[in-house]
Amino acid sequence: MTAFILRRLAISAILLFFVSIVAFLIITLAPGSPYPWGDLNPKISPAVQNAFRKRFHLDQPIYKQYLLTMRDLFSGDLRSTKDDRPVLQKIAERLPATLKLNILALTLAFTFGILLGVFCVRHYGRAPDTFASLIAFILIALPSFWISYLITIALVKVFAVPILGTQSYGIAFSNDLRKWLDTFWHLALPATVLSLNGIAVQSRFIRASMAETLKEDYIRTARAKGLPEDAVFYKHALRNSIRPLVTGLGYLLPALLGGSVIVETIFAYPGIGRLGYQAVLDRDYPSLIALNFITAALVLLGNLFADLLYAVVDPRVRLE
Repeated sequence: MTAFILRRLAISAILLFFVSIVAFLIITLAPGSPYPWGDLNPKISPAVQNAFRKRFHLDQPIYKQYLLTMRDLFSGDLRSTKDDRPVLQKIAERLPATLKLNILALTLAFTFGILLGVFCVRHYGRAPDTFASLIAFILIALPSFWISYLITIALVKVFAVPILGTQSYGIAFSNDLRKWLDTFWHLALPATVLSLNGIAVQSRFIRASMAETLKEDYIRTARAKGLPEDAVFYKHALRNSIRPLVTGLGYLLPALLGGSVIVETIFAYPGIGRLGYQAVLDRDYPSLIALNFITAALVLLGNLFADLLYAVVDPRVRLE
């Protein structure tokens, strides 16, 4: 196990290195200006422009820009071109909000995905299964930004329900419980929208896996021994059908982090997704590079966790 973890960490470090190079080249070579004032501003003196270029290593060849940027990132000296604040400090302020959002969305995706998948298998081939499968395919097809926009329009503009941000402003709460419920309300809606695609995908995984498991010989043997149908279904079939969900975890993690950019922006949720969207608008290259690096690292660690969890769920799997 230890050798497997060390080997996977080494492979992840190599992947992260190449991902950082590709991301750096895409960001820095993209059309547009890295200057906060733009390219054509006669009020900015050449001395100020040269000082800016030197401060952010824009006067160096592209390979030196990459090395110096990575050095600044790991030393904590990388600063935003927007407000000259340390990029890692800005990310540290926003990361907890995004982690809470994604953990809740992941929990909803697994919980309701399993429930929907089990419901389909219990009514396999009948009208409830067909209807639930149709709902799942619709959720897979609908983009999260469109659903977010509909909810925002319906609740904010039509019903005047406050859902943007992390709390309702201008409201004096009588106790901590009401304040906590208000915070949870603002977190629950974006997390639900973010989890819809995952619920649909996980339900299809569990449906397909259980449908195959129920045809296995040991299931027929359990029924022949006189075990109750619920025991056969939940204790034997469901337990041995969980493995594809662990595989789906590797898919869900990057999908959730990617979806956070749109969902957080529409719901005005102060996470790193919204920070990245604003950095794109501001052409804040250091922030974009740091966000991409940290997001890639989180995805690789999440995939490693999924592999370890796979071995826990199925003891037959040996990590060597």
